[in-house]
Amino acid sequence: MQLIHALYEPTGDGPHPTILTLHGRGANAMDLLGLAPYLAGGRFLVLCPQGPVQMPIGPGAVGYGWYPPAPGAGLPPEVSAVMSAREQLLAFLDAAIERYPIDPSKLLILGFSQGGVMAYTLALSDPERFAALLALSTWFPTELLEHIADASVVQHLPTLIQHGTRDDMIQVERARTSVETLRERRLPLTYREYDMGHEINGQSITDLTHWLQEKILVPIVAL
Repeated sequence: MQLIHALYEPTGDGPHPTILTLHGRGANAMDLLGLAPYLAGGRFLVLCPQGPVQMPIGPGAVGYGWYPPAPGAGLPPEVSAVMSAREQLLAFLDAAIERYPIDPSKLLILGFSQGGVMAYTLALSDPERFAALLALSTWFPTELLEHIADASVVQHLPTLIQHGTRDDMIQVERARTSVETLRERRLPLTYREYDMGHEINGQSITDLTHWLQEKILVPIVAL
């Protein structure tokens, strides 16, 4: 497996419903792992790969990302760089399914900030591979539209989008525009806003857990 990663594995025998979790720019594989025990009571295996692109985040400190940042604020990322990161993540995911007790029929993808752009890219280009998409404090660049699947396939992918109204890194208007763009593609999405900045807070985690219970865990029990 070519990407450094962290893992949370729930108790009990697998295979487990799994969330592939993609961190934001300047973070690392441990950044979102702390969410695992709080998401639906820790019932998901949570897999957290680390972005392959190093980037300075302060004097003597290095963080990681999925692709180099755009040359100016508000500009879209370079599509070729996003698609290259997509291929690395897909190869990582194939290896992870072979190595860990992952249920590929209950595989979700969650992305925060830059990781959310990658989550959109992976899930919307291959929606039949994922059971759900979770996009937190992020946006969908319209330059990637040509790489997403047809609406007839995308319309079967449950999606939750959460954003802070006080986000000063990715303005909430960008999330709202993304929502409208994706609704036009018939993506079945739930959109929630919170009185918060560029972050994940207690209420958003609670709502996320309830959504996971309804869309993923209850159907498992019913079967």
